[in-house]
Amino acid sequence: MAKSRFSETPAPGVEFAYEGELLHSEDSAFQHIDIYEHPTFGRTLVLDGAVQTSERDEFLYHEMLVHVPLLCHPEPRRVLVVGGGDGGTIRRVLEHPTVTEAVMVEIDERVTALSREWMPSIGGEVWDDPRATLMFDDGNAYVHADGEPFDAIIVDSSDPVGPGIVLFETPFYKRCLERLNPGGVYVAQVGSPIYFQDEMRMAFDNARAAFSDVRLYLGHVTTYPGVVWSFMLCGEQLTVDGAEAGARASERKLTTRYWTPEIHAGAFGLPGIVVDGLSGGSKNPFSS
Repeated sequence: MAKSRFSETPAPGVEFAYEGELLHSEDSAFQHIDIYEHPTFGRTLVLDGAVQTSERDEFLYHEMLVHVPLLCHPEPRRVLVVGGGDGGTIRRVLEHPTVTEAVMVEIDERVTALSREWMPSIGGEVWDDPRATLMFDDGNAYVHADGEPFDAIIVDSSDPVGPGIVLFETPFYKRCLERLNPGGVYVAQVGSPIYFQDEMRMAFDNARAAFSDVRLYLGHVTTYPGVVWSFMLCGEQLTVDGAEAGARASERKLTTRYWTPEIHAGAFGLPGIVVDGLSGGSKNPFSS
């Protein structure tokens, strides 16, 4: 099969380009979906031209999105995942033996169907796990409906553009807080802390209008623009302690390739350029 080139342009004059074999392409009811075979990253999922995950680097993203919040909670039992149709997030959630029920609400059923067909290693056996409940529905509507509370809400969504922007606005954050048990935690990916500072700051400011404790932390995802990626942890009174998280990880017998207790603690230490971005100090982080 012929090679195809796909790329993202996060800023003027900047391009992150990849070349691989296009295995599948279609328009779902919500977005354009491509799946490539990449020589370095293996099967790669691309939605509306933006890389979402790959077989070989998905653990970088999913471990930081899931393990950091769940290890900040002493005993997460019910967990909600909004988005995450490839299965990587809910798979990591169910690695925590304390979890008795995990609900995944994904708006696009085709993302899950194609991920299961072309990239089965990402979700693994999660689709047959009796603790997992899969729903194909609007995550915002699900959160605003009545239902039992959760110990953690994990939002694994696309960027804050188009209809998905409601997942980054204060009314959604306020409703998530209402859907959490006391001591519950909320987490979401909030983009590149360099290229998407406006979006990151918008999410951070909107979340602070709902939660009393909002903290940004960083990880690395090799297929995302700029590699460094930001996540937002929210709650009423968060405890972020590497040693405590490490003890919980050991007790829960977690096996990780990226996350460590040291990474857990250090991820909340933000570079000055990111702190400046959160304060709105500069719209262009590379300005003099």
